[in-house]
Amino acid sequence: MLDLNRLKALHAVAVHGSVVAAAEALMVTPSAISQQLAKLERETGAPLLERNGRGVRLTDAACVLAEHAGRILALVEQAEADFEAMRGAVVGRLSIAAFPTAARGIMPRALSLLKAEHPNLDLVLYERDPDRQIREVSRGELDLVVAQDWTNQPLAIPEGLSRAPILEDIADVALPATHPFAGRREVHLHELCGDKWISTEPGQICYDWLVFTLRSAELEPEFSCFANEYDTQLALVAAGHGCAIVPRLGRVWVPEGVRMVPLLPRPVRRVFALWRSDAARRPAIRAAVAAIRAAAEAVDAVPYDLAAAPAGGAGRPAASGG
Repeated sequence: MLDLNRLKALHAVAVHGSVVAAAEALMVTPSAISQQLAKLERETGAPLLERNGRGVRLTDAACVLAEHAGRILALVEQAEADFEAMRGAVVGRLSIAAFPTAARGIMPRALSLLKAEHPNLDLVLYERDPDRQIREVSRGELDLVVAQDWTNQPLAIPEGLSRAPILEDIADVALPATHPFAGRREVHLHELCGDKWISTEPGQICYDWLVFTLRSAELEPEFSCFANEYDTQLALVAAGHGCAIVPRLGRVWVPEGVRMVPLLPRPVRRVFALWRSDAARRPAIRAAVAAIRAAAEAVDAVPYDLAAAPAGGAGRPAASGG
């Protein structure tokens, strides 16, 4: 009989492309993966790896077996979910990933709620960039992720994943206090023609969205600075180096010299949970989604004083989530 752990190792190599990457995904050493594959070769009587330059690749026989392994592992996950659902117990290990601002703004409270209500649940949280977290939950490396997209640029959700809304996060434009529109109650995006922009690095989801949004308003973006943390972007705005569009969940503190002005049309970032549909019956998944929603409601309840925003004082706290 084929050993499930050895099939899991083979499947990981097929998905991730190398023994080293598979070991990282399964949180074991490369030698442990190699040992599992060697034992699987003896069980099947067929070679599974062959040399490919300085590395290795799967043989044709290994590719066939890895395809079956994927289906077997999915059935095992579904069986575990059904068994947990039958017991009704929120137990086991649950790995969760969230994009950075959600990891900071939502997940601390969500984890506290889960630990208080379900002490037998073994939780682990990872901060992940949006693209990576969705790949990892699709592959089965994560159980649940808190992801994002924008209403004007929806994300294509891979087949086999289920989705639940968490909150809608409004974004405003951060302007230097000396900007001509810093005292406005709101500003249309097309009015910012000629301004320089501060953004995350090219290739990231927020950069791609900003370029798409500006061009939709017939603005050709000119970037002055790139910074992946919203706090850094706001510091650069305060120093007069450009404008930035910052979601309210992404703001912890508005520094002196920055005015947050509502934009028209209103940019809205949608925050949602994703998990594999095969695991949907797991009580732990349902409990985690409920806790994340409860934590998001507390964040979303923080008021944002639009009237005070254009004329606010130095070092003003910013609302976190809407």
